[in-house]
Amino acid sequence: MKIDYHTHHARCGHAIGNLEEYVQQGIRLGLDQLGLSDHMPLLHVNPADYYPEMAMPMEELPRYVEECLKLKERYKGQIDIRVGLEGDYIEGWEQEIEDIITAYPWDYVIGSVHFLGEWDVTDFRQVHHWEGKNVLEVYRTYYDAVSKAAATGLYDIMGHLDVIKRFGHYPKPEEEEELRELERSVLSAVARGGRAMELNASGLSKPCAEMFPSRRMLEEALSLGIPLTVGSDAHDPAKLSEHLEKARALLHEVGYRELAVFRQRERSSVPLTL
Repeated sequence: MKIDYHTHHARCGHAIGNLEEYVQQGIRLGLDQLGLSDHMPLLHVNPADYYPEMAMPMEELPRYVEECLKLKERYKGQIDIRVGLEGDYIEGWEQEIEDIITAYPWDYVIGSVHFLGEWDVTDFRQVHHWEGKNVLEVYRTYYDAVSKAAATGLYDIMGHLDVIKRFGHYPKPEEEEELRELERSVLSAVARGGRAMELNASGLSKPCAEMFPSRRMLEEALSLGIPLTVGSDAHDPAKLSEHLEKARALLHEVGYRELAVFRQRERSSVPLTL
């Protein structure tokens, strides 16, 4: 079964293409399931004072869900659309996040950490924040946030687990063992929380040139029994399912034989096909 559970469209401000273009592209590609999963509106920063084009405005959220549901019905029998959300985890804003999640009929919610305070570590416009930072300390802060997100129970899938490496910043070689311990700890938190996680193929097109998460984290995830799904993190219909053949092949090499899928927040499994 071919699936892609991580996509973004024009409403978020930093992607192109409307939802129907993604659906039509998914049909052309022969996808069995397409997950629509745009960014949750910003909560902890004022969009008017922050970097532009970060996430959909709050007033667009109901329109997004309504359009997803209409497309799900319109294309029934051609492609199975799952309605999702990529929901940022912001410590201290758990109630506001929960209010958004419980207000709509999601099939799944991806829990991602983009922000450390007001710094979006995935935004190319904000890479200057790395200057003068202790890289290992940033990794500690990031993985602590991911562990807390996994423990909330708010999310179904933990997104791009090691995206902190996106721009090629890594701890020093002599800090490798502590880095591995951080990775083991965050994966244990995902397992304890009963969460699935994604293999996000978009990292192959980023400065780190590696999927999120790394192979060694995937191997640890398998040993912990963490279910995996896959996503391209496409921000353009032309990029839908980009690198997902490589993602499925890597999961198969590691030892996975099933992919996690979701309907109405309930997880099930489908065969991993190459």
